Amino acid sequence: MPNSPWSHHRSASLSDDIDFEIKGQELQFLEIELDPGESAVAEAGAMVWKDGAISMTTVFGDGSGGADGGFMGKLLGAGKRLVTGESLFTTVFTHQGHGKARVAFASPTPGSILPLKLDQYGGALICQKDSFLAAAKGVAIGVHFQKRIMTGLFGGEGFIMQRLSGDGWVFVQMGGTLVEKELASGEELHVDTGCLAAMTPSVDFDLVAAGGVKSMIFGGEGAFFARLRGPGHVWIQSLPFSRLAGRMLAAAGSRGGQNRGEGSLLGEFGDLIGGNR
Repeated sequence: MPNSPWSHHRSASLSDDIDFEIKGQELQFLEIELDPGESAVAEAGAMVWKDGAISMTTVFGDGSGGADGGFMGKLLGAGKRLVTGESLFTTVFTHQGHGKARVAFASPTPGSILPLKLDQYGGALICQKDSFLAAAKGVAIGVHFQKRIMTGLFGGEGFIMQRLSGDGWVFVQMGGTLVEKELASGEELHVDTGCLAAMTPSVDFDLVAAGGVKSMIFGGEGAFFARLRGPGHVWIQSLPFSRLAGRMLAAAGSRGGQNRGEGSLLGEFGDLIGGNR
């Protein structure tokens, strides 16, 4: 697998380490290289292609409990995935052959794929709902509840966010371009509530007013900002999918998404000529 800023080669001393490369810029996809016996877990429907030596098994929940988890453990894991917006099922891809084999996954929305080794961030990560794409087998997908009522009501992600825990690689999908910031103890950062992509559990998440009444009503930024206070790491996304979807719905209007001839001097008459009416 060629070297690039978005690639990684496994360490022989780490059993759960995997090789991977993230390809593309704005519309990225993830390519994981497995050794014999290694497995990767992915969100249902995320696969793009795989080598024939890789078997594919659909499991109930996130697949982290293994065979020892029992039915109730798997049911609890599936329930956690359901409340965070994910499917009840995940797919496990295992290399059953010899040599190297590859499998590729892609995000369903435009944006970036963020690779994170959880043991480098204390073994846990709090992120937006629907963000999980794939992981090394063993990473658990749980639930993080907002402790403050106001934060849950107006924090952009609601009361429930995803909690990814373990010590292996996890790949999360974010909208637009990603920026990582490291906050010192007591350092504050104000972020649009929808642009908060992920954070480490040590970061304190609260809300602050966006300004005076005039700014709240006419400023276009909403009534609150997310106030993030360190220490910890924070990842910010430039284009939340909710913002993109809102713009698409606004552009479609009552015309059901038809071509409205925007930018044309002929306007509605141009639609008639172009066959759009």
